[in-house]
Amino acid sequence: MAIKYKRVLLKLSGESLMGDQEFGIQPLMLRHYAEQIKDLVDAGVQVAVVIGGGNIFRGLQAKETGIERVQGDYMGMLATVINGMALQGALEAIDVFTRLVTAIEMREIAEPYIRRKAISHLRKGRVVIFSAGTGSPYFTTDSAAALRANEIGADVILKGTRVDGVYTADPEKDPTATRYEKITFKEVLTKGLKVMDTTAFTLCQENNLPIIVFDIGRKENLMRIIQGESVGTLVEG
Repeated sequence: MAIKYKRVLLKLSGESLMGDQEFGIQPLMLRHYAEQIKDLVDAGVQVAVVIGGGNIFRGLQAKETGIERVQGDYMGMLATVINGMALQGALEAIDVFTRLVTAIEMREIAEPYIRRKAISHLRKGRVVIFSAGTGSPYFTTDSAAALRANEIGADVILKGTRVDGVYTADPEKDPTATRYEKITFKEVLTKGLKVMDTTAFTLCQENNLPIIVFDIGRKENLMRIIQGESVGTLVEG
């Protein structure tokens, strides 16, 4: 099997772990993610994962509870560790070797982030799950994904979402919206399209790291992408 991308960073949202629940983790969705990741590993792809924590807690919602922004952001980071542990358990249940890595040190649970060590794990075929964001407040998991992807020398960021790419408008609100198959970083900024938050997007643009936005709900999509098929929207150049 010909593989286009040898090392990828998969960005997953915490919200999609909820499935049809209002919060928490739905076992069916967890297994859905794990099985897709296993397919990539079996194909010889080196896989790193960044997963959000919105199914448990979002730092930006902290204001509503009277919690200050910095405190709320740290709570959100801890939520990503919980999701990382859940994904690690699901992967190991289907015989995929993993390492959970955290930007906030908690030795009993996960390894502290050391760039060279993370790359070594990837070379040995282990799935590396990056948790706790960047370890600093005011940064989203999008920013963490862009930062880690650049640090480990990933070929591409694969951003799994509920929609099958980047559209001219929100396809859930505007039925006339059309999908871009390919678009440049400059065009995304000029048209005011939403791909990742500004910090993350700029980091990818400056380092010429392509982003593919695709529908994570369709199981075959990840394998099609690494084989070089046109799936979702490719942002590059």
